[in-house]
Amino acid sequence: MALRSMTGFARSEGESGRYRFSWELRAVNGKGLDLRLRLPPGLERIEADLRKLAGSVLNRGNIQAGLTLAVAENRIEAVVNHDALNAVLALKAELGATIDPAPLRFDSLLGIRGLIDFREAEDEPEAVAVRDAAVLDAFQAALDGLNSMREREGAALGDVLSSQVDQIAAIADRIEADPSRQPAEIVKRIAAQVNQLLDANSSLDQDRLHVEAALLATRADIREELDRLRAHCSAVRELLVAGGPVGRKLDFLAQEFNRESNTICSKSNAVAVTSAGIELKVVIDQFREQVQNLE
Repeated sequence: MALRSMTGFARSEGESGRYRFSWELRAVNGKGLDLRLRLPPGLERIEADLRKLAGSVLNRGNIQAGLTLAVAENRIEAVVNHDALNAVLALKAELGATIDPAPLRFDSLLGIRGLIDFREAEDEPEAVAVRDAAVLDAFQAALDGLNSMREREGAALGDVLSSQVDQIAAIADRIEADPSRQPAEIVKRIAAQVNQLLDANSSLDQDRLHVEAALLATRADIREELDRLRAHCSAVRELLVAGGPVGRKLDFLAQEFNRESNTICSKSNAVAVTSAGIELKVVIDQFREQVQNLE
């Protein structure tokens, strides 16, 4: 599967009968999938179908989906209030000979408020069903376009992340190869520290001092942290190759990267290692920022 970013834009258009419509989809980062729909009045009935379609292809992101619907041909129909008409005719029959014996004219009926109403003609149920199906098809096309854009961005992000994890591995190798990490250098440095303490205070227990120095050297060892860094690098590379919605997993590994780099810096007893540890933290922060954009 391809990597996908969580940002993107797509538009699709369609028509059905006398209707023209268009979809616009905008996606930004989000912890989960949040689909916000803006539908014209009367189209709320297809919301469940729209959410089902979106959920089948999207995993994460805040999605704004707006539908614009226009009528290319207006159809007007007259609706007669038959109860009101019957009441008017009954009143004419009762009082017409006394008040106005002339026949009741059509234009007079039109002037009676509420008797005849002109409104947009309703479509047949079959035409409405065909239109709704076309709207759903256009939404699917917009989703496909959005995914295509997100996959292109995801591929670019994958290249960036791959380069950053290579930097992390290279810095770990540099720390491992630093002269201060060599056993002979560690022994030399600790021996010098022990001799300084003995020169300053000859009453110190030499055996006890050497034991404490050995414990200190053990605690300062960062081999485990370097091994875990390399293991995390391998895990990241596997996820980038596998693709799909791996953003959360990569974010977890970014946190683990950060944990190991903090420990390396806290255990460091050499300027070169501390400097490399700080450089490592910078690259890890950049890695995590990019990971936040992945689905």
